[in-house]
Amino acid sequence: MSGLIYLIGLICAIWVIYDVWVVNKRLDETSKLLWTILAVFANILAAIIYYFIHKRRAY
Repeated sequence: MSGLIYLIGLICAIWVIYDVWVVNKRLDETSKLLWTILAVFANILAAIIYYFIHKRRAY
């Protein structure tokens, strides 16, 4: 079970880092760095927060 949670956390971190650096052109370098650090240390929580702050606003 812990392996599944680790895998989900890894996928969430990779998604946030990819979206911040490649897709989201509106963010400045400092914000990108802060999101990357947050994604590394709090991956699932960072993905949820990032989704509600940046992705839902686009729709």
